[in-house]
Amino acid sequence: MTSSRSSSRRRRLPLAVLAALLALGQAAPAAAADRITGKPFATRSEVYAPHAIAATSHPLATQIALDVMKRGGNAVDAAIAANAALGLMEPTGSGIGGDLFAIVWDPKTAKLYGYNGSGRSPKALSLAEFRKRGLSDIPPHGPLPVTVPGAVDGWFALHERFGRQSMADNLAPTIRYAREGHPVHEVIAYYWNASVPRLSKWPGFKEQFTIDGRAPRTGEMWKNPNLAATLEQIAQGGRDAFYKGQIARTIDAYFKANDGFLRYEDLAAHRGEWVEPVSTNYRGFDVWELPPNGQGIAALQILNLLEPYDLKSYGFGSPEHVHLFAEAKKLAFADRARWYADPAFAQLPVEQLISKRYAEQRRKLISMDKAAREAQPATPKELDEGDTIYLTVADADGMMVSLIQSNYRGMGSGMAAPGLGFIFQDRGEQFVLKEGHPNSFAPGKRPFHTIIPAFVTKNGKPWLSFGVMGGAMQPQGHVQILLNMIDFGMNLQEAGDAPRIQHDGSTEPAGQAVAMSDGGELDLETGYPYETVRELMRKGHSVRFAHGPYGGYQAIMVNPNGGYVGASESRKDGQAAGY
Repeated sequence: MTSSRSSSRRRRLPLAVLAALLALGQAAPAAAADRITGKPFATRSEVYAPHAIAATSHPLATQIALDVMKRGGNAVDAAIAANAALGLMEPTGSGIGGDLFAIVWDPKTAKLYGYNGSGRSPKALSLAEFRKRGLSDIPPHGPLPVTVPGAVDGWFALHERFGRQSMADNLAPTIRYAREGHPVHEVIAYYWNASVPRLSKWPGFKEQFTIDGRAPRTGEMWKNPNLAATLEQIAQGGRDAFYKGQIARTIDAYFKANDGFLRYEDLAAHRGEWVEPVSTNYRGFDVWELPPNGQGIAALQILNLLEPYDLKSYGFGSPEHVHLFAEAKKLAFADRARWYADPAFAQLPVEQLISKRYAEQRRKLISMDKAAREAQPATPKELDEGDTIYLTVADADGMMVSLIQSNYRGMGSGMAAPGLGFIFQDRGEQFVLKEGHPNSFAPGKRPFHTIIPAFVTKNGKPWLSFGVMGGAMQPQGHVQILLNMIDFGMNLQEAGDAPRIQHDGSTEPAGQAVAMSDGGELDLETGYPYETVRELMRKGHSVRFAHGPYGGYQAIMVNPNGGYVGASESRKDGQAAGY
């Protein structure tokens, strides 16, 4: 999904128009206002199912996941099958040219397992090369931001440990859709059309991802026989068909011919890794994220900062709710910019950053009356004291999968090797081109990552598998879903449909990492009272209205009465369904 640094798809409106829109929507989104259930923010009902459930950003991918489980596959098989389908059906946010992260609840061991499937930078590319080219930031498109794709490795690692049916069976539905075609959905068509002008100049993109130079339209059939052939090779030859076989050699030749640095040796050397999820307890709920190089612990830091405040009494949409959220986010993101990086290249104080004691120190910086214009990261002394798809699947045996996968910036770098049918990610853009920073570019290094799956347990048992994709919105979205459910009493669907907050402008862990000095900007989705907006402005917040940057949500909750509850993002094309 698009980074928060990209504003090409956001439309800003003047304050007078903002006031009118917010006034119209101050009770609830118009689409939900007439529902009779008493859930003002829910655009539709939660989905209940007794045996299994899947929630993805595409209805056909959801149905594929359910079909896999009906045929005897488990939640991991279903998640892999759905992810493969989304790479075909939603190439605006995913594909085998990107990376993957996952959290799995295994009912046999009653334990969570985390997988970091992020790829590394090319070993032949150096910081000096960027300087030689006069670059202060890594460009968003083309060959330079490309890193090793980790998704296929992630599939096979998950499958080897937990899978039940063959990988050939898991990939078969997508191979069939790629050959026979499928109709493109509305939101996907919108983003696809926005990407084509930016990416068509890169070799292989126009030939493989347009119809006569344009994006496919809503409802138009789309086929990708090249991807079908690539997936068939993977189904027959396993992960090595991608990382060590003819696919890898085609990739090597393509980048050598197009001013790129990704090589066969980079692919052959790649392995993701199993990692221990980390957590904090928020009002009796254990919230789990993966440690860096991702940004998941930012959600834990924000929750720790907010926990002492009586948000329930303030109420959803109150000035206090929005203000405290924004101020906690600023503090957590200051640490995110300073500390989150590849742990193989830097010592990261993760346990200190997510500790309650550290949050207690940092909370002293929050004023109830005034918005902070800048936020400094923690010092070592303080610490010593102390564009993307998301899917989730749960099966009849109690296994639950929280999986996120992305090419970054929508359709990625634009680089598409001939005959392979996928686009390479541009995740390397997230490196800093400055020596001494933990996230500074280095050969063979994993960049800072935005994509994060989440999971929640209560009393040692699974409660919620969920995610909110969308660049820097992701940890902000994780926190808002939990506040909506735990503090404001919303159900699973309502928690996702309620109007969202995005604070933008914090110091970033990429580029030149310029420090925030103006307090950033606060995006409020339609549905917040104008009285709240006015009070936020009095506190010094810069409030604006934006279309689009609020992320995409999918969730599955364990039903205490048996089975599962599912919810899907109303802002996307997705579906939650079960049986």
